[in-house]
Amino acid sequence: MNKEEELLAIRKLVFELTIASHSGSDLDSLLDNLFTILNSLPDLPLEQRGAVMLLNPRGRYFQVAQFGMSPSWETPMQWQSSAFGNPQVAHCCQTEDILFTDTDCPQGALARMLLLPLHIEQQGKGYIVLFTPTNYTLNPVHADFFNDLARALSGLVQRSLINETLCIRELELEEARTEAIRSLGVASEYRDNETGWHIMRMTNFAQAIAKALHLPEDDRELLYIAAPMHDVGKIGIADAVLLKPGKLTPEEYEVMKSHAEIGAKILAGNDALIKAARDIAGSHHERWDGKGYPLGLAGENIPLLARICAVADVFDALTSTRPYKEPWPVDTAHDWVLSEAGKHFDPAVVRAFDDAMPEILRIRELYRDDIIDPKQVLTLPPIRRRENVWISWDDNLNVGIDTIDEHHRYLFDLINDLYAVVVNKRGTRQVARLIRSLDAYAKIHFRAEEQMMSHYAYDGIGRQLHQHHAFEEKIGEFYDELHINPLVAQFDVLAYMRDWLIHHIRVEDAQLASLARN
Repeated sequence: MNKEEELLAIRKLVFELTIASHSGSDLDSLLDNLFTILNSLPDLPLEQRGAVMLLNPRGRYFQVAQFGMSPSWETPMQWQSSAFGNPQVAHCCQTEDILFTDTDCPQGALARMLLLPLHIEQQGKGYIVLFTPTNYTLNPVHADFFNDLARALSGLVQRSLINETLCIRELELEEARTEAIRSLGVASEYRDNETGWHIMRMTNFAQAIAKALHLPEDDRELLYIAAPMHDVGKIGIADAVLLKPGKLTPEEYEVMKSHAEIGAKILAGNDALIKAARDIAGSHHERWDGKGYPLGLAGENIPLLARICAVADVFDALTSTRPYKEPWPVDTAHDWVLSEAGKHFDPAVVRAFDDAMPEILRIRELYRDDIIDPKQVLTLPPIRRRENVWISWDDNLNVGIDTIDEHHRYLFDLINDLYAVVVNKRGTRQVARLIRSLDAYAKIHFRAEEQMMSHYAYDGIGRQLHQHHAFEEKIGEFYDELHINPLVAQFDVLAYMRDWLIHHIRVEDAQLASLARN
């Protein structure tokens, strides 16, 4: 290959890669297209395998894409070489031998890498790794070709980073709007006798019912955001009625009922999220038989999300302690909801509620008002365990406190959700959502754990507080890193979550068992 042929090949390669990678975000597809084109150049002695290795802000390389190789989450293969031990990315292509060790070849197998440096705005971001025969030597013509190719690939990787970063920015704009709407729900909560845990339980109950109804994911997302708005209209109810500890008079009850109309008026607008919140706030007290309020809607004239929230809201209210009442037993409340199918509630929603009961009972334990009792034995119905998970729950991880173990299982589920988003390439937007969900639930778990430790005077609470706060800071760092290099941050956070949680359970939380023995 002479210089003219090299330039023609580069132009052809860049053009074809640009066309083939028009979506700009999937580096596995970029590698696939790259090898398809390189295979048409017979002068290049390349093996049919390669990878993209990108740096995180702490100078560690992550395998974020591959061709003809196992992904990083499926193999313990280590990339141990001088190039990957140095956070300074080389300026020119180079070859380097590496000894791969994995479960299939524990003694190691020698391979020769051709490293194409990726530089974006004069900063080294990592390498595209191609493999060659072990006797391959990079000659001057090939060196020129691959250096030009590295510059072209750097531009395509930059485009991928920009596209994914734009998705994060769009998500943040949506979340800013969502937080503004949720703040209304928080305001109504502070004026009521109900607790923040009621809002969280009711919202998650509604999600469990929606899943059992097989609602589309977009509708479930709207429900999750809008459900906390269900009682926003209580902002407009006088304290004498809203905070009355005893039974309301008929006149006071009519005033209280007006919160549904007030909520619908507050949430005026045509935006999909506002409309969903308005439907829920204005219609979650309607009844299937038409005897509800404020409009006396019946059957499917009641918005579906409101029908779901009606069941979720009533079930949690029945089974929760209030200043004016004792909680119903869960079985009694469950049976009552079933008996109201076709009268108070949509029969289809009630069936979904019944199907979702294992998950609903689990949610009640995860978002509980009271201090965790280390000696309490949970008798929750089994939940259908997912198949092909990344990290499986091992009973050896049980710390001997049932509620804490259930918290940990739920954190495992969230990490497996994150894994599914990453490996199925659902995009940085979904990664960001799950990191936020993990962060939010970890805080709930930590505060509940800390409240228990403080109440029972646990000696190791200082260590736990330090580790909890360090974890929360780390998750915040990962979320920030999504803005800098979203292509590597998702792999970075995935590995950290798994390793930190398992280590923390086995080393720190295992010692909590002493509380159950005392």
